[in-house]
Amino acid sequence: MSLTKERVLDGAMALADDIGIEAFTIRKLAAALDVKPMTIYHHIPSKEQILDGMVDIVFSQIALPPEDLPWEEAIRVRCRSMRDVLKRHWWAAPLMESRLSPGHETLLHHDAVLGCLRRGGLSLSMTAHAIAVLDSYLYGFAFEEAHLPGGGGEEIIPVAEDLAAFLPPDVYPNLYEFTTEHVMKETDYSFGNSFEFGLDLIIDALRAAAQEDAG
Repeated sequence: MSLTKERVLDGAMALADDIGIEAFTIRKLAAALDVKPMTIYHHIPSKEQILDGMVDIVFSQIALPPEDLPWEEAIRVRCRSMRDVLKRHWWAAPLMESRLSPGHETLLHHDAVLGCLRRGGLSLSMTAHAIAVLDSYLYGFAFEEAHLPGGGGEEIIPVAEDLAAFLPPDVYPNLYEFTTEHVMKETDYSFGNSFEFGLDLIIDALRAAAQEDAG
């Protein structure tokens, strides 16, 4: 199969999903594609442009806020989708807002989010606050979820058990209580269970602040 820009980016996405972005190099990408490194540069001139393309692909996979829903529900759709996409592409969160040459899908996504908030009646200043708070929450949650053992799911229980065995209750009473009485005893404990709770808190607060701002 001949090399194309699309094949380079697809290979880059697969490689990053496998090894992460810190270990990602053009040499490793070339090896994965079974080509020489210089061949890649015939299609995409630099690593930065490859990263731009990868971020654009990630944004293309995130659902835009539906225009037929109230802004709160539309933003929830977008935020849930972003979380799901960032779980698949666990390396992407630190790169998402760092690109100096954003692609079409990146710009389209940001434009749609702005439009959703503005349709909801949020002022420009409140829209700026909403985007900053929502995206900080999303990227931070995605980053932590990606780096916890097992994504913070059931696999974290053995880790908690090992931790509890080395926690003197008289030195760390609150940490010991939380680990032994909550994490280890909740049959469905998962860090991810807090996502919807946090999202609701933020959206409820933004709604109240937007109403006060409008009044």
